Amino acid sequence: MEVIPQSSTIGAEVRGLDLSGKLSDKLIEQVNQALLDYQVIFFRDQNLSAQRYNDFALRFGPLQDYMFADGIDGFPYITEIVKTESESESFGSFWHSDSAYLELPPKITMLYARQIPEQGGDTLFADMYAVYDALSPGMKAALAPLQAINSASVVPRDEDIYAAVKSKNSDKSEQFAIHPVIRRHDETGKKSVYVNGIHTLGFEDFTPEESLPLLTYLYQQVTRPEYSFRLRWQQDTLAMWDNRCTQHYALNDYHGHRRVMHRIIVEGGRPG
Repeated sequence: MEVIPQSSTIGAEVRGLDLSGKLSDKLIEQVNQALLDYQVIFFRDQNLSAQRYNDFALRFGPLQDYMFADGIDGFPYITEIVKTESESESFGSFWHSDSAYLELPPKITMLYARQIPEQGGDTLFADMYAVYDALSPGMKAALAPLQAINSASVVPRDEDIYAAVKSKNSDKSEQFAIHPVIRRHDETGKKSVYVNGIHTLGFEDFTPEESLPLLTYLYQQVTRPEYSFRLRWQQDTLAMWDNRCTQHYALNDYHGHRRVMHRIIVEGGRPG
């Protein structure tokens, strides 16, 4: 197993592993450590059936279904995300961390490239440790006691955007959870900023108008290139990222081409 860093703060390619085979507990521990070290890791040229993909994901914890989409036949935890040649909008083209509106948001998200366009469709990732570390002492002190209200209703429920998945539970669009603005990672102990522009309504006990200026400042930091890594997908690439300390953005720059991805999320704990 070889780990090749992709930037100064976030992202690494892992080589030398066939994820369709039986991996020892020691190797799984090494993969998990690479994820903790680099927040986003990816594996090229993987030949995974749905069963093998599901089995690999289970090595990192219980799987979690996506409340707004059905899984593929026989595998309720594998969500197929498709953008067809005729669609103009894509799923996930916002800076966000996954499902922050849940009491127990995912700790890990995995995405497996089944069909990709010849150009475009990359995914950007932001290092939320780095965003926190760069804040001034005064800003860190101001944010430390704050709680954020995160809701599923903030996401645009536009039918075109959600054509990429088979929608379900539309009656649960008001699902919400309150989490710390500054989150401490349960494995590394490091702090990161845990608000995002498509799920966070505002700060608890603040009005939306009072919350907006500070949230806007934090969202701007997420987009700074020195905190980011850009993953260029190839056919049969599997990526996994730590949802506790990253945000991501799916680029929508491949109109007229088809893109098919299979996603699995691994259940996490309560943010603290």
